[in-house]
Amino acid sequence: MSEKEVLLTQEGLKKLEEELEHLKSVKRREVAERIKVAIGYGDISENSEYEDAKNEQAFIEGRVITLEKMLRNARIVNLDEVDINTVSVGSIVTLKDLEFGDLVEYTIVGTAESDPFLNKISNESPVGKAILGKQKGAKVDVTVPAGVIQYEIMDIKK
Repeated sequence: MSEKEVLLTQEGLKKLEEELEHLKSVKRREVAERIKVAIGYGDISENSEYEDAKNEQAFIEGRVITLEKMLRNARIVNLDEVDINTVSVGSIVTLKDLEFGDLVEYTIVGTAESDPFLNKISNESPVGKAILGKQKGAKVDVTVPAGVIQYEIMDIKK
């Protein structure tokens, strides 16, 4: 089975590489020390500190594997090649909610970089899917759990 391509901006690539390096160089050492200290307390069968440290170690190792896989399958989006005539990964899009008139600006990114709190939405999210490939002035319907939201694409930039 082929692994899924991960779309990343240069900024997103840097963040993932930094997180991976931090996990490998800092967090692994910290959790290993916690395990060592917990073992020193004696019987590990009823030692909650040992159990907690082992759980954290498993989480860290799982995240390291995930990050390595994402970086191995990364395709970097060159922002210089982003077309401002159509919405694509790397575009900054201003949308107008046609029901309420609210304006919102989103940056379209790959799933690995999405962060709704920073208005970075995935190209695979409902809004991302609906506007991908569309041009300024296009009206789109986005199906969300609460129903359908209609947006108009007001601006596309990079």
